[in-house]
Amino acid sequence: MFTHVMAVVAVREIDSASDWYERLFDRPADNNPMPSLVEWQVALTAWVQVTVDPDRAGSSQFNVAVDDLESFVDDARSRGIVFGNIVEANKGVRLSTVTDPDGNSITAIGGFREHY
Repeated sequence: MFTHVMAVVAVREIDSASDWYERLFDRPADNNPMPSLVEWQVALTAWVQVTVDPDRAGSSQFNVAVDDLESFVDDARSRGIVFGNIVEANKGVRLSTVTDPDGNSITAIGGFREHY
């Protein structure tokens, strides 16, 4: 059985990417296990790993479910992370997406539930 899940985001350069993700998560990385990898623990057993992989940079994507989508998007904007317009998806779910400087896609989800 799995004990942890890690989303891996490929970037070209770790220092500028780390700065951008610090603003996204509104805090420094939780772990820096090697010079080319930084990690944020985003839930009890879920992590986002940002790692140098120039060949794959820009092809990563991950989603985050948030309690209050408008507040999350506004707070991120105040830190220079500009999510797109909030759009209706389906069954009360709403989405807003941002692209990091390498072209990776992060979508914030409002109205997420485990069962629909």
